[in-house]
Amino acid sequence: MVSQELKAKLRDVPHQPGVYMMKDRLGSIIYVGKALDLKRRLSSYFTPSRKTRANLKNRALMDSIHDFDIHVVRNEQESLLLEGKLIKDYRPRYNIAFRDDKRFLNVKIKMSDPYPRFIAVRTKKEDGARYFGPFPHSSALHETLNWLNRRFCLRVCRPIHPGEADYRHCSADIIRNCSAPCIGRVSREDYLAKVEEACLVLDGKGRKALLDEIRLEMQFTAEALDFEKAATLRDVLGNLEKTLSPTRQFSRGRGVPTTVRPTEDLADLGAALGLSEPPRVMECFDISNVSSNHIVASMVRFTNGHPDNQNYRKYRIRTVTGQDDFASMAEVIFRRYSRILNENIDPENECNQESVIEAQRRLAKDGKAKIILPNLIIVDGGKGQLSRAFKQLRTLGLQELPIIGLAKQHEEVFFPGRSDPLHIPHDSGALKLLQRIRDEAHRFANGYNALLYRRRMKESMLDDCPGMSPRRKTLMLTKFGSISRIKKASPAEIAEIPGISVKFAHSLLEFLGEK
Repeated sequence: MVSQELKAKLRDVPHQPGVYMMKDRLGSIIYVGKALDLKRRLSSYFTPSRKTRANLKNRALMDSIHDFDIHVVRNEQESLLLEGKLIKDYRPRYNIAFRDDKRFLNVKIKMSDPYPRFIAVRTKKEDGARYFGPFPHSSALHETLNWLNRRFCLRVCRPIHPGEADYRHCSADIIRNCSAPCIGRVSREDYLAKVEEACLVLDGKGRKALLDEIRLEMQFTAEALDFEKAATLRDVLGNLEKTLSPTRQFSRGRGVPTTVRPTEDLADLGAALGLSEPPRVMECFDISNVSSNHIVASMVRFTNGHPDNQNYRKYRIRTVTGQDDFASMAEVIFRRYSRILNENIDPENECNQESVIEAQRRLAKDGKAKIILPNLIIVDGGKGQLSRAFKQLRTLGLQELPIIGLAKQHEEVFFPGRSDPLHIPHDSGALKLLQRIRDEAHRFANGYNALLYRRRMKESMLDDCPGMSPRRKTLMLTKFGSISRIKKASPAEIAEIPGISVKFAHSLLEFLGEK
């Protein structure tokens, strides 16, 4: 039965686009959704006929709803952005989409480059570049960027300083998609002027005039019976409308609720784990393996509740054969903290009775420590990973360093020597902070694994080349570093490698060109 209070609240919901948040009896947010018509969508949750047709998951959600909140936005794009942000913040148990570590796309352009180009990225950095976005429709954004590059004849090649060597391998100038600034077809000033015009489009300046121009051109083209071009213009128009639709960036201070409160979350975490003080510096480890050939680990560091990107570390597992997460975790823990102890050499430690941790803390306090020991170590995994990690800390004399394991399935927190896990409430800032650092470690490890996999796949092209031997492959990769650099080398440069003739170099470049 729907309560009278809920019915009264439902009557005040407007027929406007927005985002709604369903709550249970404890006030925890259990579901976040978006709607073009908030009143119609929310009313459907309290209709008995819909409940009888719903699947088990939706029926359980409807039975758990005790209250709701709404946030009115201006259009569908804003509702999509806000929905994704709130799901990442609150991690409601009935939501599946947006719970991964991906973010909406932004467009980056570094105006300090000799000839800037647009790049689609998922994170904004303090690197002096100019950013546009975020954009909720990734496919429309990519098509819009392709159209902008063609319309303003902007380069799409990757070299920061393109020159004649890069131009020889490029056909964009021939098909009139690029103004070829690399060989001086246009001056840098003229090229930058074109870039500024494209930036104005992404900024939404002159949006209506641009869309009207394309719409009029599409009409004339259709009247001239050039239906193929008219269809292309129709697609361009649709992509531009999706990409350039005015949207606000939802962040703290803009009336949007958030559970990301670093100071409070740190205090909650310290109290939940029984630490003497909030863990100001935390390090989290994750293992990623696609096969026994690609086993890597990541270590991410959070300082004062924020990601400390410059102190992230990635590792290739050396001593483990096969997929063994326990042994891999033991290796990376030993490598990380033995490195810290070797870096922070304390000549006075032999003359006093300090423990290893006390000596390291003293060095940090005196400003003599190159790397500061964390206040908390987090291992992505359960009892097995935690036990092996703690064993390595004990070997190094760091057994008093706080360490926990975070098991992903039920978000249970394990401690060394304790069989029963700690269950931190799902709406607690302490657990959400642990989830943020764990998800960041997972993202960083998977990114490194994917990079190595792509590199290995490219290098395997050499194995298919006629006459290629393991020794030749090793020598070439040692000298040039990658397949792309080998492609750019001349036959004479390749023939400088011992055991490789000019004839073989020519056949190799011909083979790679075909690939």
